[in-house]
Amino acid sequence: MDNEKILVVDDDEKICQILSLYLRSKGYDVVTCRNGSNAITLFETEKPDLVLLDVMLPGMDGWEILAKLRAFSRVPVIMLTAKGETTDRIHGLDHGADDYIVKPFDSKELVARIRAVFRRAGAAKKEGDSNSMLLVGDMAIDVENYTMTVNGRSVELKNREFELLVYLARHKDQVLSRGQILDAVWGYAFSGDSRTIDVHIKRLRAHLGESDAWQIITIWGIGYKLAELIPPKE
Repeated sequence: MDNEKILVVDDDEKICQILSLYLRSKGYDVVTCRNGSNAITLFETEKPDLVLLDVMLPGMDGWEILAKLRAFSRVPVIMLTAKGETTDRIHGLDHGADDYIVKPFDSKELVARIRAVFRRAGAAKKEGDSNSMLLVGDMAIDVENYTMTVNGRSVELKNREFELLVYLARHKDQVLSRGQILDAVWGYAFSGDSRTIDVHIKRLRAHLGESDAWQIITIWGIGYKLAELIPPKE
């Protein structure tokens, strides 16, 4: 292990202490913060490799912090919360969280999830380093900067919509099952209805519009594929 640094943001002093001791015993460096208002400043100075972020915080709640982080950073974030409703999990994952764990949680499970998030982030970075600009017909996707255009028109997408599109683009012309998409884009922690993919595909189609150069095709009973109809110009 390369002593990855983890920033724990939780207003419960006991939880911060327990997580610090346990994560350090597993070889991680740990920094703690108990106030939402200070989390962004500490993030910028400490430059952690992953953030464990409580939802209910004084000063600024976890959703606000997540939104601010995602405005300038793709560092993995695991949300910690006492709420276990599916709608809350979907909210967190759709707005840029990499995982979501409900209190009280087992320390071993938390470490397993941290390792899984690090593996996914490492694989995504490796793939992104070798292919940071994706071209599908008249669609250009800048993976590194989280921006994209369609026929020269800038299109703004939410984090999960963008990640879904990137996954489809990296596997263009391949049929992808809902299970494959959920595992790659939402991660194994997602336990909601797989129809959330259908909702995100519908949003993507609305944002992107129609094109003669590509099409997001529904494969009934299986999933989706992004088909390139006209290759991009060299």
